[in-house]
Amino acid sequence: MGAATVLLTGGEVRTGARTLPGGWVLLRAGEVLDVGPGPAPPAVRARAGEVADARGHLVVPGFVDLHCHGGAGAAFGGTGDAAVRAALTAAAWHRAHGTTTLVASLVTRPVDELAETLAALAGPVADGVLAGVHLEGPWLSREHAGAHEAALLRAPEAADVERLLRAGPVRVVTLAPELPGGLAAVERVAASGAVAALGHTGADEATARAAVEAGARLATHLFNAMPPVHHRRPGPVPALLADERVAVELIADGVHLHPLVLALAARAAGPARTALVTDALPAAGAPDGAHRLGGLDVVVEGGVARLAGGGALAGSTLTLDRALRGAVAAGLPLEHALAAVTAVPAAVLGGADRGHLEPGATGGAVLLDADLRVRRVVARGT
Repeated sequence: MGAATVLLTGGEVRTGARTLPGGWVLLRAGEVLDVGPGPAPPAVRARAGEVADARGHLVVPGFVDLHCHGGAGAAFGGTGDAAVRAALTAAAWHRAHGTTTLVASLVTRPVDELAETLAALAGPVADGVLAGVHLEGPWLSREHAGAHEAALLRAPEAADVERLLRAGPVRVVTLAPELPGGLAAVERVAASGAVAALGHTGADEATARAAVEAGARLATHLFNAMPPVHHRRPGPVPALLADERVAVELIADGVHLHPLVLALAARAAGPARTALVTDALPAAGAPDGAHRLGGLDVVVEGGVARLAGGGALAGSTLTLDRALRGAVAAGLPLEHALAAVTAVPAAVLGGADRGHLEPGATGGAVLLDADLRVRRVVARGT
């Protein structure tokens, strides 16, 4: 059987380019066939296999998450069929919360293991379950390791960089540019077509700027696992915020960033460069208690994840719909916050067919109620 054609009608449609009160969207398998204002014409209704009343709801593009480690108890990682099963579980759980485009983030592991995981995740990427893989490590600063095993962190050797870029569907690579070979690695990642991101770094302002000149275009969870801003030694945060070429990830859980800092950073970056991410753990959607992240023990209390023993923050238990609500509560205009979970991360990935609801878009649609809670997701396979 072919995919059902769904007509969402009567909602406030936010396409990313237009706002259509009482508008309609016609989709098949997550692809936007047509969109328009007012009541859907009879010819459009005739094409629909299902008509869904969206009155009282926002109809927005499917969310795009650049940074997610898992969910519903399943981690992106491992090898073979187990890695595939975990990826399917985590992606389905986040999709139910509006994320229709998901990049699977891998924590630092030995290079051999990362290569095997990349090979295993090639299937889910080819099937459209995942939008690619994010290597968050092993080329990170030990002084800013966060929830990464410090013993496994290393400088980026050219052979290792080349091996992992060729091992599977790498879409984003986070690294610390101050490491020996760091700027060369940024250049190689950018040349491969993947997104070079700066994170878990103690780089000074000059090195951060040099990394952007070398091709870095993303800041991984800005502020977190970076030196604090100093008025005479600005470090990486102001350098990345000031450069119009760089999008910045922000974690809007009220824990990683104070809402005032989140709002200040978002205003500095502007609506074209702010990307909300979850940095979600496998513990997202699972009960509080003891969990694992890579080779580290994590404890979740009240939804906040830290390394066992009261250590560093270890990712979040966020979903992107919660991040959207958190950003709006922090003072971001709704239009800015919506772009941060749709158009901006889609642009980072180079996905012209994602992050909007104009004809030809393939990222699906999400229905949000007045409280910005997900009521329905229409996407490929859903």
